[in-house]
Amino acid sequence: MSKKVYKDAMSALEGIKDGMTLVVGGFGLCGIPENCINALVEKGVKDLTCVSNNAGVDDFGLGLLLQKRQIKKMISSYVGENATFEKQFMSGELELEFCPQGTLAERIRAGGAGIAGFYTPTGVGTLVAEGKEIKNFDGRDYVLERGIVGDFALVKAWKADTFGNLVFRKTARNFNPMAATAGKITVVEVEELVEVGELDPDQIHTPGVYVQRIFKGTNYQKRIEQRTVSKG
Repeated sequence: MSKKVYKDAMSALEGIKDGMTLVVGGFGLCGIPENCINALVEKGVKDLTCVSNNAGVDDFGLGLLLQKRQIKKMISSYVGENATFEKQFMSGELELEFCPQGTLAERIRAGGAGIAGFYTPTGVGTLVAEGKEIKNFDGRDYVLERGIVGDFALVKAWKADTFGNLVFRKTARNFNPMAATAGKITVVEVEELVEVGELDPDQIHTPGVYVQRIFKGTNYQKRIEQRTVSKG
């Protein structure tokens, strides 16, 4: 068995401490590392900075960590659907760094690629650019954004082999591939775990060189964030 394979989320998250920065994959409630989040709640680590497109909902996803007041700061592009988040932010308990969605994706990708920063026109002239360097290229202003690297990256994939080569399924292939590259330690939970050689190399989305720890998850809820029903 590969040394990358762990028994469960609790063992795979060994070493996470108070005050660390976590890059968390997922989009809304799609493709989120449910088992890892549940284990963090059980571990009780606090003062976390979480980099994630969303902040979950009140009783699921990162919302579970917010309930326990384990998150000190969120770096996100969208934080709706979560009344707990709203209350903590409005009361000053929770720090928030808003980041345009495309910029956030690129900051995570850049961190994983070893790029310290990049210039983008997105956010120039808005609150997003306050306190940041502005540079003009060919007559247009661009704002400097920093790459993001987390102490840990928490990722949800559909299938992987024991070396950590990852395959994402449909919409769950959102922020997860970038997040997988942007952790000093990347922990991946998967629905299916196979031996090396069983995956088609042409179908691998993230190579295992980025992954340090992997485990097979259980009890996935796969919730729908906003359920709509058409009239018959």
